[in-house]
Amino acid sequence: MDPQPIDVTAAVIERSDRYLIARRPEGVHLAEFWEFPGGKREEDESLEACLARELREELGVVVEVGVLWRRVVHTYPEKTVALHFFLCRIQQGQPRPLHGTEIAWAAPGEFSRYRFPAADEQVLEDIGSEKPSFR
Repeated sequence: MDPQPIDVTAAVIERSDRYLIARRPEGVHLAEFWEFPGGKREEDESLEACLARELREELGVVVEVGVLWRRVVHTYPEKTVALHFFLCRIQQGQPRPLHGTEIAWAAPGEFSRYRFPAADEQVLEDIGSEKPSFR
């Protein structure tokens, strides 16, 4: 029987047809891979509250968390994650890496220049075809 997946949130933030991505720091699962910013949900925390907290702590921004756009369950050899991708809009601040990570604004046609985890593959394709935006 598979263990319960770990809930992880991710923000899809669009600005001028580019999407905010962040590089995972050294010493963590999937270190050096790029991802949509977010993080692991704490016990008794809603997914939306988790995402708002993670973006405030990691990037120094206040966001409006919109609709759940995609949910992906992916099993890695060491764990299973349930990734919840929300459309978000920055309300306050400019994103900046507060924990030594790197950030970038990438257009869908540029995603192939970055190394993303396997769990993000379908979402990357969907962004390229649908161009989701909070608008």
